[in-house]
Amino acid sequence: MKFIVLLLILSSSLLYASEYAESRVDMKLQRVSEHVYFVQGKAGIATDNEGFISNAAAVLTDEGVVVIDSLGSPSLASKFLKLIREVTDKPIVKVIVTHYHADHIYGLQVFKQLGSEVIAPAGYHEYFDSPASSNRLEERRVSLFPWVDEKTHLVRPDRVITANESFTLGGVEFAIQLFGAAHSDGDLAVLVKNDAVLISGDIIFEGRVPFTGGADTAHWLDLLKKLDTINLNALIPGHGGVASDPNGAIKSTLNYLQKVRDVMSVAVEEMIPFKEAFEAADWSEFSHLPAFEATHRRNSYGVYLSLEAEQF
Repeated sequence: MKFIVLLLILSSSLLYASEYAESRVDMKLQRVSEHVYFVQGKAGIATDNEGFISNAAAVLTDEGVVVIDSLGSPSLASKFLKLIREVTDKPIVKVIVTHYHADHIYGLQVFKQLGSEVIAPAGYHEYFDSPASSNRLEERRVSLFPWVDEKTHLVRPDRVITANESFTLGGVEFAIQLFGAAHSDGDLAVLVKNDAVLISGDIIFEGRVPFTGGADTAHWLDLLKKLDTINLNALIPGHGGVASDPNGAIKSTLNYLQKVRDVMSVAVEEMIPFKEAFEAADWSEFSHLPAFEATHRRNSYGVYLSLEAEQF
């Protein structure tokens, strides 16, 4: 009987996976702790590496798997699912989305087809229901074709997290920490208590320049300053490698955001044009990081505009 159930699960997974263009990226399932595995996207801009630039995690329990984030295309999610199936035949019970940005959500439909419950933070709808989400999807159907195509669609969550909460599945305790609008319109992190591993989403970037977009960098900085990492064994960021030194990972993101805000704050207060302030600043401590050339100027301009808006 168990063998038949296993065959049904595997055949179902392969059926859904076969609906999508095959991804040829190098994706490895890395074990972080007793229950936690993750795949690490390559540092780069959104359309690099077939869109595989972000991380996703899988937490294995005796009663099923909890996936955190679903990567940037159904093809990538299908590849991730195949890797999970190499280590467990348990069903994918839940998919928790740390935030609604394209590189973390376009794979959701793969898991939704398997019957997984999709959970997202309050604020997700600011992106989901905006013209920006449909415009982004249309753009990615071109820039990431065939891995994102006409069959790719946004998945609305089954449940929305509006406060911190905990749950237990198969003997593993999970704590969901709601952050509000920081990197995105709604962010959360997942702590796997048994293993003391935090999956942080994009409030932490490791080994590359963060993407700020329209972020509330003031709130983001405040969160990083208050984030408790004392008892963590490891931290899986939204982008970059697993951090065995969580404080170092937090400090890296915090220092970048603080420097950009400090420089742009002076510019706004003294009414210095953005171009002049940006080009006069010393950014050398970050210039060696991946995505610096593609992201940093845009980040700085976004912060400049947000600081102007804060004045009013």
